Amino acid sequence: MNPSEAEIRLATLKDRDHVLSVHRIAFGDDEGEIIAGLVAEMLDDPTAEPIHSFVAEQGEEIIAHVLFTAVRIEPSDVSAQILAPLAVLPDHQRSGLGTKLVNESLVQLDSNDVELVFVLGYPDYYSRFGFAAAGAQGFEAPYLILPKNADAWMVKELKSGAIESNHGTVRCCAALDQPQYWQE
Repeated sequence: MNPSEAEIRLATLKDRDHVLSVHRIAFGDDEGEIIAGLVAEMLDDPTAEPIHSFVAEQGEEIIAHVLFTAVRIEPSDVSAQILAPLAVLPDHQRSGLGTKLVNESLVQLDSNDVELVFVLGYPDYYSRFGFAAAGAQGFEAPYLILPKNADAWMVKELKSGAIESNHGTVRCCAALDQPQYWQE
């Protein structure tokens, strides 16, 4: 599949079941149920707002999804989000679709005045979008990240000067602010 054939758009309420299915399939049997459950909880969590949920659609089929939810940085007052999670159906993985989905959603977040975006993910993958180690820049994760995984806790600046003028502990929505999601 050519990623240029996919349309990236905001998810709607009618997309919910399809979005959850994408996560179940993309992450496999056991982990897929856990991730889909987390996504459902975050979509229903008022502490996650504002929520930015994007899908990649080919024809009538949703083939990828990425979710951004609000975070607070104590003691700062900055508009920030966390990317969690990103899922692409197995038949469309390694095609560039995930890259297209993340890039286009970051542009949308920037146009919505989001200043910082965080992610706990694979450094080799997310660094291509400009994410860099968050801990080294003064942003603590909600829970202790083991030193061997420290580079997986990352931040991207969407507004110039946002990293330099902010620091502190990042607090996620209630659904994501659970230790099991932060430990390997």
